[in-house]
Amino acid sequence: MKLQKETENRQGVRNRWYDDACGTAFALDLIGERWSILIIRELLFGPRRFSELRAGLPGISAKILTQRLEGLEASRILKKRKAPPPLSAQVYELTEWGYEAESIIQMLGKWATRHPNHDPTLPLSAASIMMSFRTMIAPDRARNLTVKAGFQIGQDQFVVTIRDGAIETQRGETEDADFTFTASAEMLAAAVYGGEPIETLEKAGLLMVEGDRKLAKQFITLFVLPEKLQEEV
Repeated sequence: MKLQKETENRQGVRNRWYDDACGTAFALDLIGERWSILIIRELLFGPRRFSELRAGLPGISAKILTQRLEGLEASRILKKRKAPPPLSAQVYELTEWGYEAESIIQMLGKWATRHPNHDPTLPLSAASIMMSFRTMIAPDRARNLTVKAGFQIGQDQFVVTIRDGAIETQRGETEDADFTFTASAEMLAAAVYGGEPIETLEKAGLLMVEGDRKLAKQFITLFVLPEKLQEEV
């Protein structure tokens, strides 16, 4: 029985790099260009304006961002729409299918951080550190724990809720959180992954904690980077 060609209409997919029936090769056709996966990462926490995407991806030019957004839209991974008042601006958001890429991005990030050349001290966007929490949570450490953590990272606000090892992260107001961290993404990474004491960062004016400090200190122990690759012998 001959395989049926299901995809006669190639509209929305740029000139293919591989011309290969392998699903992995086609995934690279869709999101393999530089910046594409990072744009998806920035949109995993909800719609963003063009300027907000550029702020989260400081190395990208307006021209390249426009090209990548057009390509991802043509590939049905994201869409643009007019946000309602009071914003009344054009925003970009992932399609339902686009959101399905989250688990792939998480696994790719976790896999890559095992490489000895990965440097966790490099700059991070707010979405990056939030994605890392979703990816690096150690469920055994968070078992029997319920906590709502607030984060003020520049102009971005997030709420992270943990219940019995499961984690939810969303943009939103932090008023009802058990505690709130105010810091840059890099300083949060220093506290969570770098072992930098909260008190040290506070004294340096690099981080602030409001609310339940004991719970805040427990929170930062819930996330673990994977072990680095060992030299082959």
